[in-house]
Amino acid sequence: MRKIILSTLIMISSSQAADSIASWFEEGSVKGNIRYYYIETKKDLGGGNKTSAHANSIGGQLHYETGDLYGFRSGVTFMTTNGFALPNAVDTSIIGRDNGVRLGTGAGGEDAQDSFSVLGEAYVAYSYKDLDLAYGRRILDTPLIHEKDVRMLPSAVQGAFVSYGLSDNTQFGISYLTHFKQRTSDRFVNIVQHALGDNTQAITGDTKGDVLLLDVDYKLGGFGAKAYNYYVDDFMNALYLESSFKNKLDSGLTYHAAVQYINQMSIGTADKNLGNDAALAGGKIDVNAFALKTGVKMGESGVDLAVSKVLSSSNKHDSLVLPWDGTPLFTNMITSNDLFQSNYGKALGADSIYIGGSRGVKVAYTQGYDFLGLEGVKTVLSYLNVDNDKFEDNQRDYNAVIAYGKGDFSLALKGIWVRYNSSSNSVGTVSQIAKLNQYRVIANYKF
Repeated sequence: MRKIILSTLIMISSSQAADSIASWFEEGSVKGNIRYYYIETKKDLGGGNKTSAHANSIGGQLHYETGDLYGFRSGVTFMTTNGFALPNAVDTSIIGRDNGVRLGTGAGGEDAQDSFSVLGEAYVAYSYKDLDLAYGRRILDTPLIHEKDVRMLPSAVQGAFVSYGLSDNTQFGISYLTHFKQRTSDRFVNIVQHALGDNTQAITGDTKGDVLLLDVDYKLGGFGAKAYNYYVDDFMNALYLESSFKNKLDSGLTYHAAVQYINQMSIGTADKNLGNDAALAGGKIDVNAFALKTGVKMGESGVDLAVSKVLSSSNKHDSLVLPWDGTPLFTNMITSNDLFQSNYGKALGADSIYIGGSRGVKVAYTQGYDFLGLEGVKTVLSYLNVDNDKFEDNQRDYNAVIAYGKGDFSLALKGIWVRYNSSSNSVGTVSQIAKLNQYRVIANYKF
């Protein structure tokens, strides 16, 4: 990848005057952020067995992109996370958890506790009218492959990207993705190997693979529709559909509604192997999930309601497969997906609303306080109930967020209390934790 980017830059340089190249860099832009993160996780596993872990980290991102030279531009993003004042039991989800899982030294082991820096983005791009082309490392924001920038650093992908404006209302994209860097890792790993780990060849018949992503986004007034199709040869095909509507009345009341559908099916070699060896995933991948949400907002107050259902399919792998930091269902909470399904080789595990058979109901209330003179202060209270015939008890999530933002600075205090936090392994065996409490402090400055 570096050779291709370097070759492109040399080609541009050799064909332009020195002053043009100088202005290309001089007209570039710099932006980034500095972030402090504290996280503490307490678990009551039952039977008197309790655990507690926490961590502090400081880091952020520094992004530079050149100006435009005959449609060409190039960019890089430096990312870093640095743990400090770490205890004996470290919550590595803001440092290097995925590094530890990938290296086989444990999610909380020495490698997982190491600070790291990485060139998270490095790309060459070209734009002409409604056409945009890019190659390299990029941050991607789609339902099933997502940056998931909720901890210290975002996830990123490597590949080729094409975007074309079919009309003023419609955008079409095609991406060919070969590597994925999880947010707690400094390594870009083959995107399919990252998902399946040691079972990659047993499931797909190969040690690596790639993802072909097609997407269409349509907007007209308050109406929107999106479609994404992720084709992973000899692994699975995933389809995501969403339709939404938003409107504001003369009274100032804003209301919105949206529906979504997700279908995932194993294909090719994986379909055959998973069908012949239930020990790999409990059967062929066969997932259908639906969700809808609606909400109203008046002034600084807003109420939202979302419901979701993942259909149950006997003798099949019926939980959503989300190895690349996607948490797509409208009922997703801070803890609905513990974000560990995107760790190296953990694609076929699931938790909460993403487990086959789960029914989720989420309610959220948002309130701003400018009317009290507390400019920039906001609170969000959320509740999620997850019901599943496989659960001994319904999972219940309670989240409270106090946020403050002024200019480029933001501060968030988050409390998370979960009862009977539920997870499912690759073959569908469900386990529950009696209690999971988590507390976070996140300070962020953008420049």
